[in-house]
Amino acid sequence: MCTPEPTCPENATICSGTSCLVPRDPFNDILNVVMSTTLTVMLALVMFSMGCTVEARKLWVHIRRPWGIFIGFLCQFGIMPFTAFALSLIFNVLPVQAVVIIVMGCCPGGSSSNVFCYWLDGDMDLSISMTACSSILALGMMPLCLLIYTTVWTSGDAIQIPYDSIGITLVSLLVPVGLGIYTKHRWPNAAQKILKVGSVVGILLIIIIAVIGGVLYQSSWTISPSLWIIGTIYPFIGFGLGFLLARFVGQPWHRCRTIALETGMQNAQLASTITQLSFTPAELEVMFAFPLIYSIFQLVVAGVAVGIHYSMKRCKQKISGNKDGEGTHSTVEDQNKQDYALENGGFHCDENGNSEDKDKGTKL
Repeated sequence: MCTPEPTCPENATICSGTSCLVPRDPFNDILNVVMSTTLTVMLALVMFSMGCTVEARKLWVHIRRPWGIFIGFLCQFGIMPFTAFALSLIFNVLPVQAVVIIVMGCCPGGSSSNVFCYWLDGDMDLSISMTACSSILALGMMPLCLLIYTTVWTSGDAIQIPYDSIGITLVSLLVPVGLGIYTKHRWPNAAQKILKVGSVVGILLIIIIAVIGGVLYQSSWTISPSLWIIGTIYPFIGFGLGFLLARFVGQPWHRCRTIALETGMQNAQLASTITQLSFTPAELEVMFAFPLIYSIFQLVVAGVAVGIHYSMKRCKQKISGNKDGEGTHSTVEDQNKQDYALENGGFHCDENGNSEDKDKGTKL
């Protein structure tokens, strides 16, 4: 009985007996490019809808008096990198794993924070300005922070900063938001409809990105338990410390929520790009999943925060309805202004964003 001779695949380039060299299947690469392009366009549309909440006058107030932006800067490039450094030492992780943790902590805020800021009734003007400023400052602060915190494990020259990716992120934020601001100014009624659709699409898009990332890189999920633990608790620490620092300096509740989101929600896609550019395939096997783990748990934390926020709003409305026979309720914005005026012991803002000294009664 004759056995058929083995045949090489048609696309084989080199054949030697039963051994054949077949080109790498480009399907995953093509899928990755297609999905990245599609998600970038969709994200730009979502940011356009988020821009429909922003008023140019209020945005200029934050830029002219950048107190909130400065607090966010301290959290983004002060608290987060140091926390990453401390966690790496506490859990005694491998050098390459410590580097990817610190890279994650040094990244600027991502666009996801703007979407969740809307759902948490935060200060959208502050959120947009913080995301833009952190992306611009990252061009200088990321290399500085990485030089300071990673020299324990590697040389600063070993990590490549993808300035083009940061630039693309910045453009994909500023251009759609600018168009959204113009739309709100020119067609306010249409802006409200766009915002309602975009806020829902934004949440769905964030979930889709997380699922696609998990599927495309499912081979990277087998990593050290310490990375899982750090990836789980690190977002909680970022959100918590950002919120506490904002309250410590007397910011109102809605801005505390905004600063907490901008602190805890990092640009995980940028961290993944940096690790791919800076490390060998063998090193990526033990650390590449960390940005994905962090991105998943930062979404979990933000989702839980949204649930708690809306539960508290319902409770307040019920209590207010029982006390007020006429059934009138303060809007969220009015309530935030009242909290700010009553609880901030140093300064409070009028409706135009001007700071006033309570004791002297004069504008600063």
